[in-house]
Amino acid sequence: MIPICHKLFIKSRQFCLWAWRQEGTPAQRARGLAVGVFSGCFPFFGFQTFFGIFLASVFRGNHLLAAAGTWISNPFTYVPLYWFNYKVGEVFLGQGRDSQSLAQLTRDQLWDKGLILSSRILLGSSIVGLLLGIVVGFSFYALHKSLTR
Repeated sequence: MIPICHKLFIKSRQFCLWAWRQEGTPAQRARGLAVGVFSGCFPFFGFQTFFGIFLASVFRGNHLLAAAGTWISNPFTYVPLYWFNYKVGEVFLGQGRDSQSLAQLTRDQLWDKGLILSSRILLGSSIVGLLLGIVVGFSFYALHKSLTR
């Protein structure tokens, strides 16, 4: 177990050093990472990176850090992240009429309720992504500024 933790620590350190060496001002780097994290919160598998890079272009952020920020969603975090996003969306939109537990739905009923499910996960992803993006962006900016003084 110790070698795995050590290897994880080394890889994390290498990523941090790589992030520090990216081009651009600290604000551009923070914006890139923030929009990447925002994009990574959406369930658009395969398109999150493109979405993050597009938003980095719009908000003048670092493209590589935007792509890296989308890694917030990965095979280990997909289920808990999207479940949480769905629950956040459900708080704002409610459970809807004729609400059933997802475990009780048949495949046909699941397709019939697609709009209800997708609207909740997209709203939840927007809210969670916005909040996480803001927190990560400001944290990265503050950390970068404090370490480069």
